[in-house]
Amino acid sequence: MARKSKDNDKKEQHKVYIENSGVVVYEPITETLEKNYMPYAISVIASRALPEIDGFKPSHRKLLYTMYKMGLLTGARTKSANVVGQTMKLNPHGDSAIYETMVRLTKGNETLLYPYIDSKGNFGKFYSRDMSYAASRYTEVKLDGICNEVFRDIDKNTVDFMPNYDNTLMEPKLLPVAFPSVLVNSNMGIAVSMASSICPFNLDEVCETCIELIKNPNHDIISTLKGPDFPGGGFIVYDEDEIKRIYNTGKGSVKLRSKYNYDKNANCIEVTQIPYSTTVEAIMDKIVELIKQGKIREISYIRDETDLGGLKLAIDLKRGTDPDKLMQKLFKMTPLQDNFSCNFNILINGVPKVMGVAEILDEWVKFRKGCIKRRVEFDLNKAKEKLHLLMGLEKILLDIDKAIKIVRETEEENEVVANLMIGFGIDSVQAEYVAEIKLRHLNKEYILNRLEEIKRLEESIQEMGSILADERKIEKIIIKELNEIRKKYSKPRKTMILYELDIEYEDEFEDIPDYPVNLFLSSSGYLKKITPQSLRMSNEQKLKEGDFITEHIESTNRAELIFFTDKFQAYKARLFDFEDTKASVMGDFIPAKLEFNEDENLVGMIVTTDYSGYVLFCFENGKLAKVPLNSYETKTNRKKLLNAYSDKSKLVKMLFIAEEKELMFFSSNGRAIVVNTEIIPSKVTRNTIGVQVMNLKAKTVLQDVIEVTDEISEQVDKFRVKSIPAVGSLAKNFPDINQLKLT
Repeated sequence: MARKSKDNDKKEQHKVYIENSGVVVYEPITETLEKNYMPYAISVIASRALPEIDGFKPSHRKLLYTMYKMGLLTGARTKSANVVGQTMKLNPHGDSAIYETMVRLTKGNETLLYPYIDSKGNFGKFYSRDMSYAASRYTEVKLDGICNEVFRDIDKNTVDFMPNYDNTLMEPKLLPVAFPSVLVNSNMGIAVSMASSICPFNLDEVCETCIELIKNPNHDIISTLKGPDFPGGGFIVYDEDEIKRIYNTGKGSVKLRSKYNYDKNANCIEVTQIPYSTTVEAIMDKIVELIKQGKIREISYIRDETDLGGLKLAIDLKRGTDPDKLMQKLFKMTPLQDNFSCNFNILINGVPKVMGVAEILDEWVKFRKGCIKRRVEFDLNKAKEKLHLLMGLEKILLDIDKAIKIVRETEEENEVVANLMIGFGIDSVQAEYVAEIKLRHLNKEYILNRLEEIKRLEESIQEMGSILADERKIEKIIIKELNEIRKKYSKPRKTMILYELDIEYEDEFEDIPDYPVNLFLSSSGYLKKITPQSLRMSNEQKLKEGDFITEHIESTNRAELIFFTDKFQAYKARLFDFEDTKASVMGDFIPAKLEFNEDENLVGMIVTTDYSGYVLFCFENGKLAKVPLNSYETKTNRKKLLNAYSDKSKLVKMLFIAEEKELMFFSSNGRAIVVNTEIIPSKVTRNTIGVQVMNLKAKTVLQDVIEVTDEISEQVDKFRVKSIPAVGSLAKNFPDINQLKLT
C-alpha cells in the first residue's frame, strides 16, 4: 500500500496545467493583425529588407563593420569562416546566411560594380544559377580599398552607435560613406507589402552628378548621369523617356541586351555579356524550350563555355543562318534581352520612401553634411583640449627654473600638481600635463616648437569654427572629397548605351500567323481576343459583376493596339502578344498586363494595322485636338508613350476616325453644334492643346461629343456650323443624348 501511495504522489507532481488551454478565444481581426502581424512587418521593413541612405542593409553593415574591427582594411586576408564567426556577435543569424551575404559583396562573385570585399577562392558568379561558391573554410577575404571611403573618420563620432542584440557590443547605425554608395552598387530587398530594387550607376557619373546638384539644384541630371551601369556589361537599349521617369520618380524599367560576336570560321555566335537580371542557365533553358517547340530551327547546338576567362555562351548555327537575324529573334523570345525593374525605395530616418535620383542625392548630401559637422566638432574639441594643455605648458616654459624649484621643494609627490597650480595659476588638467613632461624636453627647440604649435592650433580652431558656421564650406569639403574619390576609384562604363538608330530590327511579322479576330473591351479594362470560330460556338460574355462591354472591334491578329489613360499617357501593344481566348473567360486585365502606374485608368483603345486615320481629343474647355494616328507610330516596340495628349483641360471624349465625318458637340448649358472634322486642322504634336470648336460661357463646359450617323443626320441640320468656334443653338427640345447614342 505504501508503494502505491508513493506512485500516486509522483503522478500528482507531474501534472501540469496550462492556463486557458483548449479555450477558443474570439477577437477582432484588426486586433490580431495589430498585435501579431504589424510588429513583424515593421521589423522586416525597418531592420532587414530595405537599404538606408548609406547604401547598406543591416546585414551588410554588420558584416563590413566586423571586418573593419578585425583590421582587415589594411591587414592580410583571413579565412571567410573566421569573419563569419566574428560577425555572429552582431548578427544573430546562422553562418550560412552571413556567408551568403558576404559572397554577394565580394569581387569574386562580380555582383557589385564596385565590390567592398577583396576575395580569394571560388565565390561563384552572379550570372550563373548553378555555379556554387566554395565553403567558407576554403575562401579568404579582406576589405577592398574603396572601404577606406566607407569607414572614413568613423572613429571621430561621425555616426551614431547602438548596442548589438545582446548589449555586449556597439555597432554603427549607419556608415559614414564618403560617396553616394546607395546609387553606385545595386541593392534589392523584399519587405512586407513593399520592395526595393536599386540599379547601379557608374561611380564617376554619380559623383559628378552629385557635385553639379550641390552647385545647381536645377541641374539636368541626364546630362551627367547617362544611365545605369551594370557589372555584367552588355547594352542598355536607351529610352530617354523611361530614363527620365526613373530619375524623376524612382520607378521604371531598363531594357538590357546581351553582347555577342559572330565567329565566321566556326559558324558560331559567342555571347560574352548577358543582362544583369538573368543567368546563363535561364537563357539556355529558354532556347532549348524554343527549339523543342519548333519556334527556332536555326540552332544546331548550344553550350556553356564559361571559365576563368569569363562568361561565354556558344551557339552553333546551321548552314545558311543569318546570325544577326537569329539574335534579333532571340532578343525577342529569350532573356538575352531582359528588363531590370527599378524601385528606389530607401529608408530615410526609419521611414521607407520611393525617391528619384535628385532626391536621393539631396538626402545623401544632408547625411554627409551631418557626418562632416560631427567630424569637425570632434577635431575642434580635440584641438581645444590640446590648446588648453599647451597654454598651461606655455606658462611653465616661460619660467622653467621656477617650475623645477617648486617640484624639488615639494616633499610629497601627490602635492606636486597642487603646488604647480598655485605657483602658475593653472588648472589641474594643465598641471598634470606639465608634471608628466620629460626632463629631456626642457630644451629651447622643444619650447619653440610648442609655442609654434599653439599658433597653429589657434588658427585651426578658428578655421573649424568658420566651417561649422558656414554651410557652403561644408559643401566645398564634400565636393573636394567626391573629386578625390572620382580620381582614385573611377572606372570606365561596363554597360554601353545602344540608341534606337543603332538597332537593327527583324521583320516584326515574319513568323506571326494572320487570321481574323474579334476584340471585346469591358468598362473595367478587360480585353478578350476571340476567333470567329470560337465566337460562333459561344458568344455569351463572362464579365465581372457590374462590368459591361464598351467596344467590339473586328480586326486581325497582326494589328497593333494603343491604350490611352487618364494620366495623359499611351500604352502600345501588339495583338499577337495576347492569347486567343473564349467568351467564357474574363480576358486580360490591361492595366496589369501593360503595367499601368498606380491610380491610372483606361479611357480608350484604338486598333490599327497601318496607322491611318486620326485621333480626336475633346476637352472640357471646348477645344478639340486632331492628331494623325501615325504620330503614335514608333520604330521600336516602345510600350509607353508619355505626353500622349494635352493635360491643359479635362478630357471629355476620345474618338478614332478612319475618315472625315461629322461630330455633334453638347455643352452643359444645353447648346449644341455639328461640325465636320474636315475644317479642323490636324497637329502632328501629340500633346497639342487643339483648336477652339465651341465657345463656352463662364462656368460652362463641354459635356459630350457623339458621331452623327445617317439615322440622325436630318435631325441635326439646324445645329450645323460652317466655321469654328461657334456658340451653337439651344437643344432643349432635342432628343436625349443617350437616345442618340443608341440610334
